[in-house]
Amino acid sequence: MKQRAQQWARCTFQSERAPALGCIVIRYTAPWHVVFFSESLGIPSLRVLAQKLLELLFDYEIEREPLLFHVFSNAGAMLYRYVLELLQTHVRFCHLRVVGAVFDSGPGDSNLVGALRALSVILEHRPAMLRLLLLVAFALVVVLFHILLAPLTGLFHTHFYDSLQDAGSHWPELYLYSRADTVVRARDVERMVEARLGHQVLVRSVDFVSSAHVSHLRDYPTYYASLCVDFMHNCVHY
Repeated sequence: MKQRAQQWARCTFQSERAPALGCIVIRYTAPWHVVFFSESLGIPSLRVLAQKLLELLFDYEIEREPLLFHVFSNAGAMLYRYVLELLQTHVRFCHLRVVGAVFDSGPGDSNLVGALRALSVILEHRPAMLRLLLLVAFALVVVLFHILLAPLTGLFHTHFYDSLQDAGSHWPELYLYSRADTVVRARDVERMVEARLGHQVLVRSVDFVSSAHVSHLRDYPTYYASLCVDFMHNCVHY
């Protein structure tokens, strides 16, 4: 399988061709410190990464192809939020042809306990004392900026969940979630589905019931793959 990678600021994008589906896949994971700390502090660092992600479409000369976003957890949703803003405001990107979006295990509204669980997993291979300090620091940031100072921070930074609820995009959306998820609450995903339906967006949601956070593909590989492939085909011909 042909692969290409592009790096900047210790971030890696990989592009590969999936012959069975006839599509090119660009994979990217945002740095954890940007997701958990920059975004929590209202610093839009992810917007820069979102712009570079979209610029890759031109580097790979696939900007005329139909685009489908597969977004994982809240980290992916945070990045996708800025992608949407750029698609609506940036001259170079406004003509890109987005046909749909898949959300796996998200997005979730403010959930400190779930976020701490996710950060703890990410930091599990780091020294215990450093892990504890980072977890405490993150908890303090969330409590201070999103609870105690919420009326003030809300003046200059909109939470990604609220932004996605009211997004101006109208392509179809597929939400894959589970009531067994202990990181992102099922009711948050269901509330997002209701909000998007209220904006006249074609939405489908599937509750996997028993699978853990971002583990739906692992637990139900055939069903998960069929949902995504069918959704992609329907979006391209929508």
